Amino acid sequence: MTVEFVTVVVDEELSLKVRVFRPDETETRDAVIVLVHQHTLFGGNQGLVMGLANQLAAKGFVTVTFDMRGAGRSTGRASITGTAEVQDVVTVCRWAASHLPAPRIVVSGSSVGATISGAAIDQVEQVIGYVGLGYPFGWLGWLFFGQHKEPLLNSKKPKLFVMGERDGFTSVRQFRNALKLATGRIVTHLLPKVGHFQMERPSFDATLAEKIGAFATSLE
Repeated sequence: MTVEFVTVVVDEELSLKVRVFRPDETETRDAVIVLVHQHTLFGGNQGLVMGLANQLAAKGFVTVTFDMRGAGRSTGRASITGTAEVQDVVTVCRWAASHLPAPRIVVSGSSVGATISGAAIDQVEQVIGYVGLGYPFGWLGWLFFGQHKEPLLNSKKPKLFVMGERDGFTSVRQFRNALKLATGRIVTHLLPKVGHFQMERPSFDATLAEKIGAFATSLE
């Protein structure tokens, strides 16, 4: 596996720092996976999903991580509701479709990054599926990030949702009720006795990579 560092320039005021995790060419799968980190204003940056990227690359997936605006070494300023960051996801996905070997993309977002990335998937033709890890379907998520949910739930593209049964931001009932409104193919995984932040720990990277990899393979 190799890691490539790239700067994607959006305009004079915004450039995004990107990492590409490339498996050995003989092992490369038929989809690129783009990982979207947690909300920048809550301390999110691509470093939090690099362990997951390594696991996915080991399974043969070219995997992309990046710092959204205002995070890590990317320029620009983060927005409170993540509205501006939706375009960061669109930009990186379009860059990946143009520069990486497989123009079929699966987008996976973590926590608030799941809401941001979910709003972007229908804006990029090459995106064939979506994964939401710990999507905040509870009332706090609706209050601050509710504008992102309708585009995702109305999208006909296949979706995988993974959540811990003890997620402090979304109850199992809220999770199931929200997905009753979703269209397209829906796959869900509830992790027993697991909390929201617990699922973000490195010890769960292998589990999440297994579920993301299986879902991406099913789309091939």
